[in-house]
Amino acid sequence: MYGLCDCNNFYASCERVFRPDLVGRPVVVLSNNDGCIIARSNEAKALGIGMGQPFYQVRPLIERGQVTVFSANFALYGDLSRRVMATLRSLVPGIEVYSIDEAFFDLRGMTEPLDELGRTIGRTIRRNVGIPVSIGIAPTKTLAKIASKLAKQYPRLNGCCYMHRPEDIAKVLGRFPLQEVWGIGRRYGRMFDRMGLRTAQQFVDLPQEWVRARMGVAGLRTWSELQGVECISFEQLPPRKQQITISRTFPREITTREELERIVAEFASMCAEKLRGEGSVCSEVQSYLLTNRHREDQPQRYETSLQLLSEPTDSTLEIVRQARIALRQVFLPGYGYKKAGVILSQITPASERQGSLFSPVDIQKQSRLMQVLDTVNKTHGKGTLVVAAQGTEPFRMNREHLSPRYTTDWKELLVVKPR
Repeated sequence: MYGLCDCNNFYASCERVFRPDLVGRPVVVLSNNDGCIIARSNEAKALGIGMGQPFYQVRPLIERGQVTVFSANFALYGDLSRRVMATLRSLVPGIEVYSIDEAFFDLRGMTEPLDELGRTIGRTIRRNVGIPVSIGIAPTKTLAKIASKLAKQYPRLNGCCYMHRPEDIAKVLGRFPLQEVWGIGRRYGRMFDRMGLRTAQQFVDLPQEWVRARMGVAGLRTWSELQGVECISFEQLPPRKQQITISRTFPREITTREELERIVAEFASMCAEKLRGEGSVCSEVQSYLLTNRHREDQPQRYETSLQLLSEPTDSTLEIVRQARIALRQVFLPGYGYKKAGVILSQITPASERQGSLFSPVDIQKQSRLMQVLDTVNKTHGKGTLVVAAQGTEPFRMNREHLSPRYTTDWKELLVVKPR
């Protein structure tokens, strides 16, 4: 058996941990630069607020005091996610972190009653961290995903749906929307809509040969998992990233290359730090620029440039240099740029790096320099040491509704005052 622990309305729930007065009230969380809505409490959903809806469209509700709004506080959300995963890890044999608010866990060999174990997990996480979760338990990971959705949807399940009997699985699949099945996706969802297939059971009823021919091995894997045949293995170690991306939408349009270069240098530095944290190196560095697509009165432009490296690297110095070169190749004056990003690709383990006899760079010396850079920034705070190309002023997002970093900054710890 596999389980899935899914945090309910995670970003909104994180804010409520330190603002219990908001329980039962509409809460929304905004994207970078307070552009659009990326998380909603159930009460906000009931008001008709949509995922991805621009912030300005719900401003009237906020001004009337009906909705509480927060800027995205990823430092807080990341720390509470780690606490949720640590608690889960202490209760089960092994976990596979799937995203910031979801993790599979392995129940093979565990004794019944598993539904009571699931509820115990939910109660313990709620007590230790303050985050409500939904637990789904089933014979495969795909079915566990469905079970967790049912646990979230039906309060009578008390936070855990244990779906293991064949007749119960068939009953659920007969009503479960096909497009919500893990692994179907939008492209296949549109195809099935045209075919008139609406439920997961209708997909299961398709011939195996048809699924293989139209959807390949991945589709056949989903088809088998829905029938209770385990095809997606359990991985306790997260897979190595294939790409690392840092991008931001700017509070205002930027027209000068010099300012964009400083921003792109900062993004490239952040990418390089993540790359070293993974123990990896990259062979491709890409920069891109995007104008404001909402400004129909202005010329539009989206351009990207890719730099191929002569040998893989994890050096901030080299990655920043290549990102700036790529930026210069795509920048054109006369445009107001609203977004930029850096992408690292062709990522491989650093232990498998193949150097060049003719490389002008002393890799060992550069590696020691990067260790010093990471150590100083970890000890004294991010941004303590930066490359000169970043400048002295870090990129600042528009976050007017940011809550304190209650658990990761000594200066922002919650203070309880006596009466």
